[in-house]
Amino acid sequence: MTPSSKPIQLPKPHETGTMTVTESLRKRRSVRNYSDDPLTLDELSQLLWAGQGITGSEGNRTSPSAGGLYPIELYVVITSVDNLESGIYRYDPKNHTLVLLTAGDKRTELADAALQQECVMKSAASIVITADISKTSWKYGERAERYVFMESGHVSQNIHLQATSMNIGTVAVGAFFDDRVKAVLKLPANLHPLYIMPIGRT
Repeated sequence: MTPSSKPIQLPKPHETGTMTVTESLRKRRSVRNYSDDPLTLDELSQLLWAGQGITGSEGNRTSPSAGGLYPIELYVVITSVDNLESGIYRYDPKNHTLVLLTAGDKRTELADAALQQECVMKSAASIVITADISKTSWKYGERAERYVFMESGHVSQNIHLQATSMNIGTVAVGAFFDDRVKAVLKLPANLHPLYIMPIGRT
């Protein structure tokens, strides 16, 4: 597989579950210690859908967005997911696919950019929540940044609650060097990293 390969179709997300929202809220914890066991493609699919998945014919998503402008983009640094090679991927919510951007295990580079936090280094994958604030600022001006930060919090909480319901560990990481994370992911100038969410089995 090369970065020019065909997008990877993710398994269809489950729209019903066995754990209630109330129970997920009660059990939710920040988890920083993970086992070496890989995630499944189905599990990764569900987590990405929880963060930014399409839920309606008009393009509505799992997370609210000011003006329905959706400035958030999800990137995934994958090390140990069944049937996926290690690399950096971008999630395409409209088609529920992953696009390989850079092949190879980049977990150490991402951990180094995040102050060498062990949770990033030990993760099977890390979802990086990024945003293009200009998608919101043309309509909301100086308040756009506030709205985008609020939205990124919604996305992070969705992923956290979904992970809890699946007995998968994650934590919201905000301590990192923005420019170094951008360099690892090779983000375009308009995208800015807001969260790193390492994911793994406990």
